[in-house]
Amino acid sequence: MSRRALIFGISGQDGSYLAELLLRKGYAVHGTSRDAENSPFRGLHSLGIRPQLQVHSASLADFRDILQVVSAVEPDEIYNLAGQSSVGLSFSQPRETFESIALGTLQILEVLRYLNAPIRFYNACSSECFGAIAEHERSVESSPFSPRSPYATAKASAFWHTKNYREAYGLFACSGILFNHESPLRPARFVTQKIISAVVRIANGSKEKLELGNLDIVRDWGWAPDYVDAMWRMLQTEQAEDFVIATGESHSLQEFLDRAFAHVERDWREHVQQKSELLRPSDIAFSAADPSRAKQRLDWAATCDFDLMVQRLIDAEREAVPRSS
Repeated sequence: MSRRALIFGISGQDGSYLAELLLRKGYAVHGTSRDAENSPFRGLHSLGIRPQLQVHSASLADFRDILQVVSAVEPDEIYNLAGQSSVGLSFSQPRETFESIALGTLQILEVLRYLNAPIRFYNACSSECFGAIAEHERSVESSPFSPRSPYATAKASAFWHTKNYREAYGLFACSGILFNHESPLRPARFVTQKIISAVVRIANGSKEKLELGNLDIVRDWGWAPDYVDAMWRMLQTEQAEDFVIATGESHSLQEFLDRAFAHVERDWREHVQQKSELLRPSDIAFSAADPSRAKQRLDWAATCDFDLMVQRLIDAEREAVPRSS
């Protein structure tokens, strides 16, 4: 029999690419959504894999839902990618963010403890947990957490729940502390996709002004399909461990703008307007990582650099939005 995987939150960017990867590896892939019958599953359809998957309705707020779907699927591996995924939105929805991420993770872990089955569990953590660091620093697995948003606070809580269940109950449970990773499946509310979409519209003749907040923030941006490969590798190790997953290179949002507009032969300064109302109540000025442990222990490294990532995003958007005549 093929190995079975259950992905909580299969409809998002990472869930879609992870499902694609697992199918290629011969897994029987199951996924959950709050309302599987009515969910559009745009990412899964975009990748052409929706017919190959089994989807189930489940809410991480309902212990019975989780227990029923895990018992029915009997997975070898569980990937928890569910929960509110926007840092910006978390400031206006702090309770929903915390419940969907921290309490949702805790309930999955409780189900695994209750079933006492040999299921391997991956939890999606975030670089946002590290908070602000000095420009000469690089975050590693042992770096302290200092969350600066409701989203990061929830992710930090889920991380510690996972670590606690691994150490207290012997579960194979680990977290990937993932830095920013992009793809054409990113929703429009994310700043990278907001930029890419506007750049292509402007290249096609739009006279709009792209409105953004702080252009000086620095992030480590990678390619999402690389990162789901790291998730899978983490569940193939002999012992569960937490890993930082990143490219190891950081760039400012202004650099992202410059590269994106350069690909369509435009100067971003002529098309961008900064808006103070788009600034977050608190933000991370600088983020950088040292993913060397993932290279040493997982034999994983990013295959797509910053320039190639931006080029791929522009190319995909141009293909999706044909040039006007």
